[in-house]
This record gives sequence, structure tokens and C-alpha cells, in this order.
Amino acid sequence: MYDVIALGELLIDFTPQSVEGGKDAYFQKNPGGAPANVLSALSKQGKKTAFIGKVGNDSFGTYLADVLESNGISTKGLVFSDRENTTLAFVELNDKGDRDFTFYRKPGADMMLNKDEIDYDFIASAKVFHYGSISMTHEPSRQATLKALAHAKQNGVLISFDPNLRLPLWPDRETAKEQILSVIHYADIMKISEEELTFLTGTEDLEDGARRIYEQYRTPLICITLGDKGCFYRAGAITGFVDAFEVQTIDTTGAGDAFLGGVLSGVLDEETQLHKLSEAQLTAIITYGNAMGSLATTKRGGIPSMPDRGDVSKLIERGVMPQT
Repeated sequence: MYDVIALGELLIDFTPQSVEGGKDAYFQKNPGGAPANVLSALSKQGKKTAFIGKVGNDSFGTYLADVLESNGISTKGLVFSDRENTTLAFVELNDKGDRDFTFYRKPGADMMLNKDEIDYDFIASAKVFHYGSISMTHEPSRQATLKALAHAKQNGVLISFDPNLRLPLWPDRETAKEQILSVIHYADIMKISEEELTFLTGTEDLEDGARRIYEQYRTPLICITLGDKGCFYRAGAITGFVDAFEVQTIDTTGAGDAFLGGVLSGVLDEETQLHKLSEAQLTAIITYGNAMGSLATTKRGGIPSMPDRGDVSKLIERGVMPQT
């Protein structure tokens, strides 16, 4: 049995690098894609993970497959396309390390995952199935995602969702909102940013937004990530806020994925049904996620920035960056 299986995009992030006397002098190749980042974070916590998705039968695709394997992530569900290339994303960073993406995906291999290319018994073998919205921007990956979700739900697999809104990848805002809202009801755990909350619910009020999602979709655990401010969460009638950790941020790419990996790791460690988690347990889980997310911002890239259990524990104990 796998702890977590994720379906979605696996791509190359080209991250800007500076050299002395210049700014953003070149782009460094880094493995990325939100679902793969989450799995890498979980693998670093000792969890058994596997990826389902599609890459090009090119040097980038081979590289990404090797990266997954080297990070302890099974590639049993990875498909290679002879027609489409691996998706590329160029990342631009501002002075605070916040990022903006330019995608080369018209189409990218990740969009072309077909529902017949998925082993559904494989999904049923997981404790948690994780998905995002990027696999729903176009067909045939949209139908593949929907069928995988339905199968996971029918087999009692805990389901995790990150909207991971990237508007440039969607035909238009209305389609993005409609499609994302259409799959929230599957989720047992939902990680959502402030911006995504406003986009989907129409409110900037954290408590009100979380309440709207809970009342409409009955999502057991909703985590609203607030960047360097921490996280607001709702679990049924329990709500709370947990501060982030102060670190020296270099690149925020993958921080939300690291946070979610930490939360899923904590939920798995508790071995308790979500609705039975106490406020103290929830606070500890969110604290662990915040530490994971904070540490991920101290390195560049997505998968390469995921921290291990030892560094996370040190950060929580000290409240400062672990010594390197």
C-alpha cells in the first residue's frame, strides 16, 4: 500500500540565477510540478509515494523520471508521450522571492494523459490520493482526473486537493472557476491560498470564506495558506490560526506544496479520522506544515527545496533556521 499517490503535472521549472555583476543572468533547470513537489515533501518525511502523469519522451522527461526515482517516488504511473514534449515553465522572481510563471504548454505532455492510461487499482491501493486543478485545464487529462477522483472516492481513499490556480493555463477565468468548484466536493483535505479563496468564494474574509466552502462542500479540513503570515484552518466547527516561521526567504516556489506535504504527513502519522482530530492535534499538524513550507523558501526550485524530517524538527524546536 502507498501512503500517497498524486496525479497531475510534472514539468521543468527554469529558475533565474544571478552571477556577480549581473541580474538573472541565466536560468537553472529544476524539476517541478505541484503534485510531484508534494510527493517529494512526503518522501522526505519517510512516506511511500507514487506519481501518475505524463511527460515527453525527451531528455526532460527522462530527467524528471530519474528525479522522481532518486527522491523515492514510484514512477509506476508515469507515461511517456512520443507526440508531445515535456511541459516547461520559466519562473520570474521579485525582490521578496515571490514568483510568476510563463508556461510552454501548447500542448504539453501533461495535458494529454488519457483515462485509459491510468491503473485504477493502483489508486485504490493508496491511503491518500492527491490532485490539483492544472490537470483539468484541457482534455483529455480533465476526464482522466475526474475518473481517477471518482475511483478514489468509491474505494474510500482519503482525498487531498490543491486548486493551484494558474490562470494563464485556462481558456478563461469563468472556465477555471467552474472546473475548480466542480471537484471540491471530492476533497477531504483542501489547501487553498488567500488569492484562490477570493477567486472561488468572492470574499477576502478568511473565516467567511472557509465557512462558505465547508457549508457548501462539507470539506473536513480546509487550510488557507497566508505566505509568511502562516495558516488559517477550519476543521468542522474548529477554526484556528498558526504562525509561520521566520526564515531567510530566497524562492517561494514549492512552499505551498511543502506545507501540504507536511500536513498530509501529520494526518497520516495521527492514524485518526479527520473529524476526530482534536484542536491540539490540528495545531500540531498545521505547525509541522508551516515549518515545511518555511524551510522550502530557503532554497531554489520545487523538488530540490523540500526539507527532511530532521531539519523540520529542528526548526520547530528552535523557532529559527537549523544550522548548516
